[in-house]
Amino acid sequence: MAELSLKTSPGLKILVIGALIFVLVIPTFMIQFLIDERESRSNEAVDEIGSKWGRVQTVAGPVLTVPISKTITDRQGTLKNLYYNFHLLPDSFTANAVVTPEIRYRGLYEVVVYNTMITLTGSFSPGDQVADFDNYDFLFDKAYVSLGLSDMKGIQDLIQIKWNNKNYTAQPGLPTGEVLNSGVNAIVEIDQKKENIFSITINLNGSGGLFFIPVGKESKTDIKSSWKNPGFTGEFLPDQREITDAGFTASWKILYLNRNFPQKWIGNQFNINQSAYGVDLLLPVDHYQKTMRTSKYAVLFIGLTFLSFFLIEVLNKKNIHPIQYLFIGFALVLFYTLLLSITEYSSFGFAYFIASAGTVIMISLYTKSILQNIKYSLIISAILIILYGYLYVILQLQDYALLLGSLALFVILGIIMYLTRKIDWFNISKPKIESKP
Repeated sequence: MAELSLKTSPGLKILVIGALIFVLVIPTFMIQFLIDERESRSNEAVDEIGSKWGRVQTVAGPVLTVPISKTITDRQGTLKNLYYNFHLLPDSFTANAVVTPEIRYRGLYEVVVYNTMITLTGSFSPGDQVADFDNYDFLFDKAYVSLGLSDMKGIQDLIQIKWNNKNYTAQPGLPTGEVLNSGVNAIVEIDQKKENIFSITINLNGSGGLFFIPVGKESKTDIKSSWKNPGFTGEFLPDQREITDAGFTASWKILYLNRNFPQKWIGNQFNINQSAYGVDLLLPVDHYQKTMRTSKYAVLFIGLTFLSFFLIEVLNKKNIHPIQYLFIGFALVLFYTLLLSITEYSSFGFAYFIASAGTVIMISLYTKSILQNIKYSLIISAILIILYGYLYVILQLQDYALLLGSLALFVILGIIMYLTRKIDWFNISKPKIESKP
């Protein structure tokens, strides 16, 4: 009796189909968790290679630090000397970087690493800057220059600091962490009466991205690379950039008025790392993100496919068992695992074609078998091809995804209303009464 009512009652059949869609939502969430897991493994591979080659590099400085002292009298009348660090940033700062990228592999995963030759030039004018601090004693004979490097593993050669035409070899570590977190330093001879010119060359390995801190009153930065997929990011975007098949060039010009720290201060009053700017070397396609976006349409695909079969039942007096709906739903869900697994070995476009073609063929052959009608099989094939094709277009046009998706749903609803306009839903469930001869 229950089986008979399921065959003859469209309302009950709709309830059963809705329940099946709800059940099939569970494996789609499991697939999304699987995508997250695979993406996490990819990030672990990136971090593993970066930990050995060199992670994202941020170059900060140079910063000129001069120890200073101040004599005070305490409550007991005793004279005490207090010592501080006076930090001075350059008047002018220019950075030129030539980045040579390379792709490394860890199992299935690709990681972008690079080597860069960086030249830093500029000048300090310490004599002009100490006038506002005449109540301090400046120990210029103990002054040193610090250069911040976020990952010291990436240093490939000794860093030579040319200061007023004298060469100094940088030493590892920083005497103080008030301005920079990690890097190198060198004690230099300060000429208080004139401009102190510096030039620093760095041979550096890194991965993912390269960033700079605008330490000059006017900071100019030029980055050139053969990488074709840069992502300019940070606090400042380049004033000029050019991206071609041969690579990219980018130039920044930043004034000290554009940032939130001064040219000189005492102690650890300011954090300069928040003003970093630079470039990320992006992989052309992040297939995990595209696969995740695809999986979010799973419920819509299952619902529209089940609706197509239901309309075939209603319009052509065919019967499809809920178990058969369930098998079709499983085939639709497996599309996403196929897509995920194939994208790890090939491009997203090729993986999408193989996974969608396999799914369409499987469901079409199954439809022909259960309905014993090639016309219905071709109809289902056409519907699935349109759905998968339209989804692929939406994935490529991310900025228009909402608009295209809304238009598609509007058109689908219009088609359904047109096809079902003559159905008498009140009498469709009544069994036919055959007249007796």
